[in-house]
Amino acid sequence: MAFANARSALFVPGSRPERFSKALASGADVVIVDFEDAVEASLKRHARQLLGQFLAEHDVQVLVRINAADHAEHAADLDFCRDQPAVAGILLPKAESAAQLARSAATGKLVWPIIESARGLLALAEIAASPGVERLTFGALDLGLDLGLNSGSQAAETVLDQARIAVLLHSRANHLVAPLDSVFPAFEDIEGLRLAMNRARDMGFGGALCIHPKQVAVIHGALAPSDAELEWARKVLAAAGSGLAAFQVDGQMVDAPVLSRARRLLDSHQ
Repeated sequence: MAFANARSALFVPGSRPERFSKALASGADVVIVDFEDAVEASLKRHARQLLGQFLAEHDVQVLVRINAADHAEHAADLDFCRDQPAVAGILLPKAESAAQLARSAATGKLVWPIIESARGLLALAEIAASPGVERLTFGALDLGLDLGLNSGSQAAETVLDQARIAVLLHSRANHLVAPLDSVFPAFEDIEGLRLAMNRARDMGFGGALCIHPKQVAVIHGALAPSDAELEWARKVLAAAGSGLAAFQVDGQMVDAPVLSRARRLLDSHQ
């Protein structure tokens, strides 16, 4: 799938077709047309019609966040995605079981489950192992609400980090693409987003969901290796030509895991 290694995944409301082209031109690696939270109940059906018309007129591919499995529009959303070749994949919100994932995967599209509840966290093992699942992500706001967290507090962040660790572990154990971090809601706080993305990168996340085009470049910049990291990686690979199983570069021992990290840094810069 073309979007498998996307760093930035930008939401755009399904009921706002005038924003579709702007989102696609934002530089985001993938655009997610949102049928769920961003669309009021009375416009759900209309959102499908609007996106269908747009896709018929433009040679593009998008992902779609459908409505949750218990929503009245869920089945119609699945039918829409199944019938649209330009819909490359589905984001399933409030994912809580393998059965839900199976229904989404039956459309023939790859699925990105969004973990947003205690039930979803407890079912991560079966969700991550479900056929058709390509990548995991989670929704910090909905998860915090379900768990009764005091949003923005250090205690809440401690709990959310446990969710991040769980998503990371199950992604790795099931050979999935590195997961996406949750949305950073304060889209005017560029420095806050940069710090959050630096942290997510260091934790092993491959990118993040985002809600505003101005967040895209910040996410990409945070995930890009620094000049110093690239210089170090090149030194390591150059020294590896000695054929030794372990050697030193700048006073640091280099063995197989360190060599792998150096290769990964250079590969990410390609």
